[in-house]
Amino acid sequence: MTYMERFLNYLDSLPNAVIYFSLSVSAFVENIFPPFPGDTITAYGAFLVGSGRLDFLWVYISTTIGSFLGFMSLFWVGLYVGRRFFIEQDYRFLKAKDIINAEEWYRKYGYLLIGFNRFLPGVRSAISVAGGISKLQTIPVGILAFLSCAVWNLIWILLGYELGSNWEIFYERLSGIIVRYHIVLGILSALLIIILLVRKEYRS
Repeated sequence: MTYMERFLNYLDSLPNAVIYFSLSVSAFVENIFPPFPGDTITAYGAFLVGSGRLDFLWVYISTTIGSFLGFMSLFWVGLYVGRRFFIEQDYRFLKAKDIINAEEWYRKYGYLLIGFNRFLPGVRSAISVAGGISKLQTIPVGILAFLSCAVWNLIWILLGYELGSNWEIFYERLSGIIVRYHIVLGILSALLIIILLVRKEYRS
């Protein structure tokens, strides 16, 4: 049994209120520390909804609040700590190149990037920090970040109703969906880069 399996079994043994709190904390930590498997734990919460153990609304509220607070925490850190600190430190999980790329995306797409941050795995934290560094207005950022978290978690938890009541089958199916999602996202990103390069070449 893997460490994650032992943890999920332990989580299942806790009172419901503690599970809701744990789901919120894991969603928060996943934003701050990207290697943390927050989405997997959220998926387990969705599975517990599908199996009838947990209430849909409370899983949805707890994970959405955790995700939102995690995003805003990094946004405020970027806002008050500043660009130079993160570029010089070049943290392993907040790489300078990712932050620089996110800054460039902000110049092109502005606040729209905030609205799609939850759908961009691997760079969510960099988007949060870069948003603060770019000194975007807090209220629009907060609204769009909350909507992004709310939509993403709604989709995620609804899968709990659709993928069955057996965790092994649930996770296997979910993993397949995630792989296909990443493939489609990669293809769309590549097409977008090609379009931007062609437009730049055409204008020159």
